[in-house]
Amino acid sequence: MEKAKANIDYTKTVISIRGLEKSFEDFAVLRGIDLDLHQGENLVVLGRSGSGKSVLIKLISGLLKPDKGTIEVLGKDVCCLSDKELRELRIRMGFSFQSSALYDSMTVRKNLEFPLVRNQKQLGRKEIDAAVESVLDAVGLSQTINQMPAELSGGQRKRIGIARTLILNPEIMLYDEPTGGLDPITCTEINDLINEVQQRYHTSSIIITHDLTCAKSTGDRIAMLIDGKFQRTGSFEEVFETKDERIKPFFDYNFIQ
Repeated sequence: MEKAKANIDYTKTVISIRGLEKSFEDFAVLRGIDLDLHQGENLVVLGRSGSGKSVLIKLISGLLKPDKGTIEVLGKDVCCLSDKELRELRIRMGFSFQSSALYDSMTVRKNLEFPLVRNQKQLGRKEIDAAVESVLDAVGLSQTINQMPAELSGGQRKRIGIARTLILNPEIMLYDEPTGGLDPITCTEINDLINEVQQRYHTSSIIITHDLTCAKSTGDRIAMLIDGKFQRTGSFEEVFETKDERIKPFFDYNFIQ
């Protein structure tokens, strides 16, 4: 499915990163990066395994502290927030983990109810049921409501994981390797779902991946992370129209071999 034109407001920035540095012992993972995510945009961060993509998401969500630099999310300086303020900010962000992070002992219904019961205690049974049914319909898996995660395919678990983030109506979505470990047909379905979420829920998203098909299918803009810095940023074509030997083999491996 061809990506529909996104309704992006380039005058509004929902995530702003400046001079971000992060090292682990003597290894510098991020070496002073700048990045903006605009309202309504799907931004893909591309890079090889171990390039720091997932570290970036953990820094944005406050799970890690930077060595230097600033991270503003929805107008809040993440590094200066109290634990309570950080929890409140995270409710406004949805996380789609590579593993889907479902509770194996809970049915799909209970997995989806969990964040609502935890964060919106004022909701009654009818409101909870309506929210669960709505997000299941959004990801096309209404029939799985009473199933256990072990009964689902990898692609279905990924979709339920996305549904669980959507149930709190987040303003920002963070996808960590959304197509990792999936077959090509299921990858296409997940890519289409990411675009549907953008259109239906008006989310702004950062998509972490090394899958160029995912990047090309979902990204309104691409940022190529190499050696701890964004070496090229722009449309898919702008990023890969280069003879840079750090970038060209990445494209060749995905699309030629």
